[in-house]
Amino acid sequence: MPVNRTLAIAASSILVGLIVLGLKFLAWRLTGSIALYSDALESIVNVVTAIGAFIAVRLAQRPADSSLPYGYHKAEYFSAVLVGVMIIVAAILILREAAMGLLAPEMPDAPVQGLAVSSVATAINLVWAFVLLRQGRAAKSPAITADSKHLMTDVISTLGVLVGLVLVYVTGWAQLDAALAVLVALNILWSGWGVIKESVGGLMDVAVPDDTQKTIREVIATSAEGAIEAHDIRTRQAGRMTFIDFHLVVPGAMSVDDAHAICDCIEAQLRQAVSDVQITIHVEPEDKAKHAGIVVL
Repeated sequence: MPVNRTLAIAASSILVGLIVLGLKFLAWRLTGSIALYSDALESIVNVVTAIGAFIAVRLAQRPADSSLPYGYHKAEYFSAVLVGVMIIVAAILILREAAMGLLAPEMPDAPVQGLAVSSVATAINLVWAFVLLRQGRAAKSPAITADSKHLMTDVISTLGVLVGLVLVYVTGWAQLDAALAVLVALNILWSGWGVIKESVGGLMDVAVPDDTQKTIREVIATSAEGAIEAHDIRTRQAGRMTFIDFHLVVPGAMSVDDAHAICDCIEAQLRQAVSDVQITIHVEPEDKAKHAGIVVL
């Protein structure tokens, strides 16, 4: 995906977040429901994290320089961690309001209007969550993907709140409103933990998925004609960028030009198989062979 489009998607998330925030606060003002108030608090987190994602995506698109020679791609992981932290903060605020509601329960007002407004906000979030998920995966953007997962969690929790509020109005049990807020908070906590866990993996230079590693090994094996073997293959993922480095063993009598030509061929094939990739190849003579890596076909 073009970088400008990725940035436009991140910017659009801020606008969508503000619209949904306004609708959810309107729903809360109409009803006075603690559960809808908790839902509105989560939307504040949506806006903050959308802003964080926009900044991270913009920063990650900066080219490498002397201070960061491997680029700014990991900036998006910091944004994703921020999303997780903000989710947890929202959950704590919701639990506080829920505790007060359990101690002094009140029946919500204007049920039809409040539920209708909240339903519209949820529909907007649902559509946008799918858009972000598709675009985030296409762009290999951790920040946008994390934002989409958070929105989907918001959609699920809001649907639970809406169903629960219908039960509140039907049964007349006011405590159920606060109990729903507690369930929303617990769901948000679980979502926040998942986002943080996934982002920390990126910061720790986690390897690429198994299927991608298999593709990389197959490409090296079939495109390194003239070499003997490749070993010590390492990969890592940083945002949309994939980093690959390995040692390539060639015959000791081979010229530098010929060895370089083999490396060029491998790099060209890898770039076709894996998008947004940086490759480092260390050429070694045949006495350095380990007989434990990739045998060239």
